[in-house]
Amino acid sequence: MTVLTPAPIDQEDEEMLVPHSDLVEGPQPMEVVAQGEAGNATENQQVEDPQSSRFTWRIENFSRLNAKKLYSEIFVVGGYKWRILIFPKGNNVDHLSMYLDVADSATLPYGWSRYAQFSLSVVNQIHSKYSIRKDTQHQFNARESDWGFTSFMGLSDLYDPCRGYLLNDTCIVEAEVIVRRVVDYWAYDSKKETGFVGLKNQGATCYMNSLLQFLYHIPYFRKAVYHMPTTENDIPSASIPLALQSLFYKLQYSDSSVATKDLTKSFGWDTYDSFMQHDVQELNRVLCEKLEDKMKGTVVEGTIQQLFEGHHMNYIECINVDYKSTRKESFYDLQLDVKGCRDVYASFDKYVEVERLEGDNKYHAEQYGLQDAKKGVLFIDFPPVLQLQLKRFEYDFMRDTMVKINDRYEFPVQLDLDRENGKYLSPDADRRVRNLYTLHSVLVHSGGVHGGHYYAFIRPTLSDQWYKFDDERVTKEDIKRALEEQYGGEEETNPGFNNTPFKFTKYSNAYMLVYIRESDKEKVICNVDEKDIAEHLRERLKREQEEKEIKKKEKAEAHLYTIIKVARDEDLVEQIGRDIYFDLVDHDKVRSFRIQKQMPFNLFKEEVAKEFGIPVQFQRFWLWAKRQNHTYRPNRPLTHLEETQTVGQLREVSNKVHNAELKLFLEVEFGLDLRPIPPPDKTKDDILLFFKLYDPEKEELRYVGRLFVKAMGKPTEILTNLNEMAGYAPDEEIDLYEEIKFEPQVMCEPIDRKFTFRSSQLEDGDIVCFQKSLPVDVGDRFRYPDVPSFLEYVRNRQVVHFRALEKPKEDDFCLELSKLHTYDDVVERVARQLGLDDPSKIRLTSHNCYSQQPKPQPIKYRGVDHLSDMLVHYNQTSDILYYEVLDIPLPELQGLKTLKVTFHHATKDEVSIHTIRLPKQSTVGDVINELKTKVELSHPSAELRLLEVFYHKIYKIFPSSEKIENINDQYWTLRAEEIPEEEKNLSPHDRLIHVYHFTKETAQNQMQQIQNFGEPFFLVIHEGETLAEVKERIQKKLQVPDEEFVKWKFAFLSLGRPEYLQDSDIVSSRFQRRDVYGAWEQYLGLEHSDNAPKRAYAANQNRHAFEKPVKIYN
Repeated sequence: MTVLTPAPIDQEDEEMLVPHSDLVEGPQPMEVVAQGEAGNATENQQVEDPQSSRFTWRIENFSRLNAKKLYSEIFVVGGYKWRILIFPKGNNVDHLSMYLDVADSATLPYGWSRYAQFSLSVVNQIHSKYSIRKDTQHQFNARESDWGFTSFMGLSDLYDPCRGYLLNDTCIVEAEVIVRRVVDYWAYDSKKETGFVGLKNQGATCYMNSLLQFLYHIPYFRKAVYHMPTTENDIPSASIPLALQSLFYKLQYSDSSVATKDLTKSFGWDTYDSFMQHDVQELNRVLCEKLEDKMKGTVVEGTIQQLFEGHHMNYIECINVDYKSTRKESFYDLQLDVKGCRDVYASFDKYVEVERLEGDNKYHAEQYGLQDAKKGVLFIDFPPVLQLQLKRFEYDFMRDTMVKINDRYEFPVQLDLDRENGKYLSPDADRRVRNLYTLHSVLVHSGGVHGGHYYAFIRPTLSDQWYKFDDERVTKEDIKRALEEQYGGEEETNPGFNNTPFKFTKYSNAYMLVYIRESDKEKVICNVDEKDIAEHLRERLKREQEEKEIKKKEKAEAHLYTIIKVARDEDLVEQIGRDIYFDLVDHDKVRSFRIQKQMPFNLFKEEVAKEFGIPVQFQRFWLWAKRQNHTYRPNRPLTHLEETQTVGQLREVSNKVHNAELKLFLEVEFGLDLRPIPPPDKTKDDILLFFKLYDPEKEELRYVGRLFVKAMGKPTEILTNLNEMAGYAPDEEIDLYEEIKFEPQVMCEPIDRKFTFRSSQLEDGDIVCFQKSLPVDVGDRFRYPDVPSFLEYVRNRQVVHFRALEKPKEDDFCLELSKLHTYDDVVERVARQLGLDDPSKIRLTSHNCYSQQPKPQPIKYRGVDHLSDMLVHYNQTSDILYYEVLDIPLPELQGLKTLKVTFHHATKDEVSIHTIRLPKQSTVGDVINELKTKVELSHPSAELRLLEVFYHKIYKIFPSSEKIENINDQYWTLRAEEIPEEEKNLSPHDRLIHVYHFTKETAQNQMQQIQNFGEPFFLVIHEGETLAEVKERIQKKLQVPDEEFVKWKFAFLSLGRPEYLQDSDIVSSRFQRRDVYGAWEQYLGLEHSDNAPKRAYAANQNRHAFEKPVKIYN
């Protein structure tokens, strides 16, 4: 029997994700719908089909079923056909296997996909509360058309008649399916759907966005930020308070996602900082410290402390004498251990765990000397807003790297820190304060230790509704998404029946929790409205919003309008020689008009008359045209017929490509009285030419005017006019050049005065450059004596910002160079700037435009032809170069190999690092000889050897004849040491073995892993020598105290597997084979704890290894 009923659904929330949780109590009397009828009814009335339904399947004679798998009848939810698939005897497991299947997957069109949340249940027909139900969700597609649970419930429980799952040999299976409508990601409106807006990601600023959303949704904090004094003269990008006020205002009142660029600029960050993923906790601390500082002396001073500051007491209390030492400390957030803790309470238990100081670790009490003592931490008070940083990132000393802890870690909605009679509180704590907290925000990190994505789950008013803030997108979420799914740990896949289930680690998990104390809820979640915002800020932001709305409206109405850009002689005079040198005008800098497309062009001319004061009858407009050589010139005047058309029609005539702009040149002629006159008639024989004048002494090019010339006329006929334009004497000798093009290179050629303009192929819109003729002997006085050389210079000149390589953020000096300069030209100019005699000692490095950092490899000596090659990075061009001043010429250095060698002194506990620089053809023997001149040897005849060490293992002894050119010291450590005398005189039965320190660590999969540490070394073992004898020599060599050495264990290790040795074991018997490939994997292992002092890592052990510290500069 098949039963299909709609499940209850919240009418206000069509996208409800959590299936209705009430299970039926026994078989319910429901309307029976036959399969065919159900299908037809739904197909005919798809609009009315419920988005959520519960389907009940009664399977009779269950224990006598012989089929390996069994399908239910088809039922329809959300317009889609579904069915349940079960394996009564298990899908190759001793469990009932059960899946939800897309019934018509074989006939659906290519690329189909649908998303559903569903639960599958086996009803307990005796006690419904023991019914077994499992929930999941899946994006169904052609490859994964079924999804569910291979191990749903044990067969022994299912078939046990006493359990209640089989009654009268009938099994009742239920499926509750919710089909979520697929919303177009790009059309999604966060404000409309949730009432909130998101923040734009600048590149890798999701970590900051999640933090800012949490801070914004603490209304008391937001109100304090609004009350910070700022003025209308402040600039957001230079003022953190104003930038934050502006950001919060926009989050409160904007309809779309908000940019954070002004805020990051106010931090003093550049683009590179925005592309660096920092640590949420560190940014939180630095930002709060900055705000705390900026709030001093204002009405909101102390807000940060009032909201976030708590205090704890560090104490040491002697057990046998009456002595106690205490120290009070404040905190803004608490770092809680995740590793080894199942939930927040376990972390707090660990936080206040008492440490015993006894034995070698006794406490020195002032007047009592060394005493047994208890050491711990207790809390004096907690803040209204409690920030808990979960230590998901920890430094692994064994592996010498950062690791992410993805273990399951639970956190409650309500957190009671008064539990168990105030076990976390110090005797000084005020017990009248009730420390009961409610969860407000869950900040999540998804990914691994080397990066990932941050987002936040927040419930702004502490209601039951959670919201996910994921950069620009804000969505409603249920409590399961916000809590349980962020616990971390492992999850079993629910694959289709053809796939084997497996567990996988969940890399998305909570990283920071924010709780608000119940008793402070009203104060913290207060009302914030416009009256809390300064008048000047409201005005400024409303003005910005209005401008944004105008732009938005203009964009929406853009199809109704045409932009007309009108260039005039005045624009050419103003721009040529200042903003531009080639062509005639930058159209983006001329007067533009936004005109309705339906307006007749003659009416537009009246607009121009009003704007420029040129009566309509004196205006003549020319269309611009782009030529094949990529220049842009006035092409022809508009005809009278064209001027009667609408602006829209005219734009279509002028532009073959789809472009909303119409570009025109306005020709206006002036009489002797400098008043406008009607434009002259233009015939086919008239050519409009534009003229630029060049002065080689001033290195100046400027526009001087235009003339109509006759096509059959010659340049000699206009020389007087040109001299008049230039202010020269009428008979001044001048040279003429045609500016032809400037892409990809400059083309500017002399004009022969003897030829007609038509013979010289001059036409409307062409540019003629002219200058005084220079005597041959005078030309050498000028850098660029003629127009072509000047234009060549202008086209290729490049201002380059030089930075010292050791200070890659700071410009040191700028030089104006040419892109055509050779490698030698560039280093010569840099050397001259630095006052250096030898340019070959300059080494340059190019700039990476994406990371805003120097490229890893410097430019080789004469390794590029021109400056332009130094500045290019993929398809981008930079204007930055880095320089170094070397102690020897670069060609010489490139012929050398530089190695960093660590030298271990034979008798002293000293390690020194030396840089050895030798010709690439040198051998290891040469390195050793060079090193002998730099180090102190135990005796003059001592011999050295060079080893390759990696991860605390010796991989190679370099033969003295090996060439050094291919030795890589970037990843391996090169270690030099004296060869012990005993190794020089080995007998045939002696063995030289590897000895490494190691410890064992339990990995997440509970497997024991060997971790090596410390300095590896070689040891000679003699035939028949017992472990006891070898240990004695090792202890002496390493100078380990007896009380420590007794704790050490010794093992023979081969390929990572330890075989522990007894004192009586003959060590040499384990090392019989001499030439074992990978000899470093057979060694005598010394197992003990790593007591060597660790290098000082950042105080915040919870940071990613790849990060640089967060800095807010302003």
